Amino acid sequence: MVSTTYQVKGMTCGHCVSAVSAEVGAIEGVRDVQVDLGTGQVTVSSEQPVAVEAVRAAVDEAGYDLVEA
Repeated sequence: MVSTTYQVKGMTCGHCVSAVSAEVGAIEGVRDVQVDLGTGQVTVSSEQPVAVEAVRAAVDEAGYDLVEA
């Protein structure tokens, strides 16, 4: 299992958390998504590493921005 944490900008409420969780969770291979609204951190657990481009696209689809590392 691989866990990677990303910083997401623009989340302000529970709906934001749900939207990001749903979009990122739909990426192939993702097993779990934990979103910390207070810090803006999104931790993605998967069987294999997930391409940052896929996470960025999912976060963008949800209406938020993945912060550059």
